Amino acid sequence: MTSNWKTCQLGELVTFTSGGTPSKKKAEYWNGSIPWISAKTMKDEHISTSDLMISEEGLKNGSRLAPQGSILFLIRGSGLFNGIPICLVDKPVAFNQDVKCINSISEIENKYVFYWLLSQASMLSAIVGVTTIGAGKFDMDVIKRLEISYPEKEVRNEIIRIADAISDKIRLNTAINENLELQAQAIFKSWFVDFEPFGGVMPEDWRTGSLSEICGYSKDKVNIEDLTLETYYSTENMQPNRQGAVQATTLPTIKQTTACKKGDVLISNIRPYFKKIIYCFADCGCSTDVLCFVPNKSEYSTFLYCALYSDKFFDYMVAGSKGTKMPRGDKQQIMMYPICIPSTEYVEQFSKIVAPMLEIVYTNRLEANDLAILRDTLLPKLMNGEIDVSEVKI
Repeated sequence: MTSNWKTCQLGELVTFTSGGTPSKKKAEYWNGSIPWISAKTMKDEHISTSDLMISEEGLKNGSRLAPQGSILFLIRGSGLFNGIPICLVDKPVAFNQDVKCINSISEIENKYVFYWLLSQASMLSAIVGVTTIGAGKFDMDVIKRLEISYPEKEVRNEIIRIADAISDKIRLNTAINENLELQAQAIFKSWFVDFEPFGGVMPEDWRTGSLSEICGYSKDKVNIEDLTLETYYSTENMQPNRQGAVQATTLPTIKQTTACKKGDVLISNIRPYFKKIIYCFADCGCSTDVLCFVPNKSEYSTFLYCALYSDKFFDYMVAGSKGTKMPRGDKQQIMMYPICIPSTEYVEQFSKIVAPMLEIVYTNRLEANDLAILRDTLLPKLMNGEIDVSEVKI
């Protein structure tokens, strides 16, 4: 670190504001126009909306608004054991009591603090405590005493520019993938659900059958020693639907696992995560908490992926899941899922249109992984002055 860097406690540079939850008994507090953020909403590094909305009355009577440009930081919840959710606020949002809003009260930019926090992910994970009910928590006195180093404004801006360039490319890839997935699903629904090209009526040479008629489950095994972190999937490291890719951290200690081939489709078989899905573009392996669907014919691969990606299939898996602590899909019942079985001609036509889209999605995910690794490697070194920003060309 160069001599012109300063070091002080984080609490001297920023404020930490608590949120809250409006009463669920007051209907007038909910279903308004203000996004309300909780732990399960903090899935992306940028946040602007939520699946839960509160009203102006709800905001006044139980919550607080995080301004645009501030940082949301999860301080309590079981999710802390799987990572540290830290989000930049793109549009004003309300937030609950398990989240802190961080805002600069100094010369230091919020974005610099944001990237500094990301660079400290390993250290933050190491100081997560446990509540009396087993959830994760941070001691805010400890967080406020964390020492943060920072250079002069010109260097800070360059660090932010470098980090932004990588992050923006990851976000662009994600946005492209979301669009391609939506296009693929729209075509699938038009052809094989609504039958729009055929006047809304299923062609006479098509029929309704069950999922078992086009696929089965993988029964093959692969040695763990033949896999890498990038070719082994469990619920924890599967590509979440409509999200950036997540890498595995370690391989299991078992000798063998389920073998998956190019063209297979993987879906998490734990109920909260049924929407995690992967189209295999290369041979890989998966854990017992993942279902590997093997198409009976190679031409069904793309068709199968789109059928399993749909909300209709997700709802079917949820309805048939069994278990209390960790409900799983019923493998036999899943194979009874009713599905349109079209003629080979249209399956092949569909594949010619959609398969290239899925290949772009796959390529973008690989690039996003590489970029995430690059950023996570660079940030700690940039943030402690180990790398001169003038030497980084992006």
